[in-house]
Amino acid sequence: MNDSPADANSNAYRGRFAPSPTGPLHAGSLVAALASFLDARHHNGQWQLRIDDIDPPRAVAGSIDAITETLTAHGLIWDGPILYQSHSSPLYDSALDRLTSSGWLFRCLCTRATLDSNGCCGQRCRDHNIRPETPHSLRIRIAPERLEGFRDRSMGEQPAPTETALKDFIVKRRDGLYAYQLAAAIDDAKPNFTHIVRGADLLESTHRQRWLQQLLALEPPSYAHVAVLADEAGNKLSKQNGAPPLDNHQPEQNLRQCLQHLAQPAPPSSASRVPEMLDYATEHWSMRR
Repeated sequence: MNDSPADANSNAYRGRFAPSPTGPLHAGSLVAALASFLDARHHNGQWQLRIDDIDPPRAVAGSIDAITETLTAHGLIWDGPILYQSHSSPLYDSALDRLTSSGWLFRCLCTRATLDSNGCCGQRCRDHNIRPETPHSLRIRIAPERLEGFRDRSMGEQPAPTETALKDFIVKRRDGLYAYQLAAAIDDAKPNFTHIVRGADLLESTHRQRWLQQLLALEPPSYAHVAVLADEAGNKLSKQNGAPPLDNHQPEQNLRQCLQHLAQPAPPSSASRVPEMLDYATEHWSMRR
């Protein structure tokens, strides 16, 4: 079954898997990696590995080696050299300069205790003259009437969020580090990548990233968000929740479990090795929409 999206050009497709170097991959990570890999290969596209290393305090030594070893053990071989978000700092600085000059940024003094229920500024910091030398974060203003919805290739139409749900968000942290939303918006935009396949837990972030892309005159990629794995309590499987690392000695079993979660056809028993399983899964890949 071919689910080729209307805007997909098999000669131009460029996707990625973008883990943070905060520990080894777990089963939830493999779901996202496998979905993005299969979508890229199904459309005869490129699939790259980008390490999202813009948060050094959270980095865990040896993580990058562990990530690449796990991907390789599961047959998920990326194209070209590994990319690193930390190499894009000049692009982020330039974007912040543009947003500042166009009046979209404001300094914010809020801590977790003073944020509103949606994580937005809760003290109307935008209305105060906060001096540059005062410790602060940078937040981006939202113009609700200009927010646009989009069609997610996996989850269908996604309307623009309401004003109460999205009023502002951080683009540079109080500690001087770039925020994820800014980095992802810039690095995921075309022509860097044409298609982004990732977990549904990032669907809300996509609206923020598309807003930044709109303000920076960047062309957004096509997005697809797939269901995330959850533990027995219904919580997203994550490193923070103690998800165990993948066992690289049983890649076939791991891949079969991920394919089942992604509602993909199970490879036949004759496809017993990783390359055969991936060939079958690539040929039969579908977003189900």
